[in-house]
Amino acid sequence: MKKRKLSFWGIWNMSFGFLGIQFGFALQGGFMSRIFQTLGAAKDEIPLLWIAAPLTGLLVQPIVGYMSDRTWSVRWGRRRPYFLIGAVLSSLALFFVPHSPALWVAAGFLWILDASINISMEPFRALVADKLPGSQRSYGFVMQTLIIGIGTWVASNLPWVVSELGVSNSAESGVIPMSVKVAFAIGAFVFLISILYTVFTTSEYPPEDMAEFEKEKAKKNQFIPDIINNIGNMSLTMKKLGVIQFFSWFAFFTMWSMANPALTEHVFQTPAPVESAYNMTIVAEAEAFDSANTAFQESSNSVGSAMGIYGLSSMAFALLLVLYTSKRKINRKLIHMFSLILGGIGFLYMSYTSPENLKYCFVLIGFAWGSILSMPYAMLSSSVDPKKMGVIMGIFNMFIVIPQIIAALGGVNFVSGLLGDKVINSMTVAGISLIIAGLCNLLITNKNAITYQEEVIHE
Repeated sequence: MKKRKLSFWGIWNMSFGFLGIQFGFALQGGFMSRIFQTLGAAKDEIPLLWIAAPLTGLLVQPIVGYMSDRTWSVRWGRRRPYFLIGAVLSSLALFFVPHSPALWVAAGFLWILDASINISMEPFRALVADKLPGSQRSYGFVMQTLIIGIGTWVASNLPWVVSELGVSNSAESGVIPMSVKVAFAIGAFVFLISILYTVFTTSEYPPEDMAEFEKEKAKKNQFIPDIINNIGNMSLTMKKLGVIQFFSWFAFFTMWSMANPALTEHVFQTPAPVESAYNMTIVAEAEAFDSANTAFQESSNSVGSAMGIYGLSSMAFALLLVLYTSKRKINRKLIHMFSLILGGIGFLYMSYTSPENLKYCFVLIGFAWGSILSMPYAMLSSSVDPKKMGVIMGIFNMFIVIPQIIAALGGVNFVSGLLGDKVINSMTVAGISLIIAGLCNLLITNKNAITYQEEVIHE
């Protein structure tokens, strides 16, 4: 099927739901470790508490991709029903997670939240390949990255903004501050509204051969055989991209799980206080604990705001690419390679920076993030069967979640421990991993993946 080129606003509308998805991911990535620490988690326990995120992605995304490939509704289309279901569940989980009374409850909510976000997110990747011709896919994925950057920056600053507006940033021991609760509630609202905007402003192409589609859909018990078959027949380009994804996502999982403890302790010199180290029956020690806890919560806000900068720089990066790719072809391989290396340098510099200069580290990381969210998918979508785009994107997600599972099960602690016992070493590990990911782009040789060429019909 020849697909027409879409206008800027057509691509904007189909991508806008990613604003809400990124509100969810940014609040999760920037503040779940803070919630875990507030509820009493030790630093070396945090990566394992995060295992919910990659495990749910490993299970949910291939299933949702497979199901959405076999879904068609004249009214709701193929991907949009999953956007909507995921949005409702994610919004509920976002609202309730900062109200967790205990560590195990917060960990459980993370499972629900991440599974729900994945239900919405995976079909968004497939939607770009469904609706856009190959020559516009870089443009489409970069547009998603632009909206993701906006969401990352705004959501990462929400706790700081609401605390500046007078909402309390202090709380009793083991209680999440009200500023975080309000930020997550706002995130829940934005998630739902942005998904609804895409659902009601975007149409989808029907299956090319409806009779063949119905015949394929009628087949029973094909999920596992189809997944195994698609994994076994994975293209060489997809395997090479998988290597790049492994090191990229090991780095970013390390950042999401360990940046708050690493940076509050090393850069801001305000580590999370351990209540058992204070005699809370003595007024002076109880006051000292409260003071240390407030300092930790405030520096956590600052870390969150600094992390938001990587959303802002990824947005600027994406905006430049949107303007460029709307008229010209790009070398996806080289852009991705140099972007990842810049991000790696940003992580390495964290060991030497000050609170005032921390934002520059995240500026560099934003270039890597902007590229990670667009270039691998653009390269992949140009080298796979479009009829299986949903399930292929779901399988490709394995290269995202497997490194995160390895990191959560002790990979971060083990590799960081090789460099010493300081928690900031985890950021050094992230930097080295991202530089390796950048260099692995030299493995990509498929010309169609590097620069797609296709004749299309213009509107």
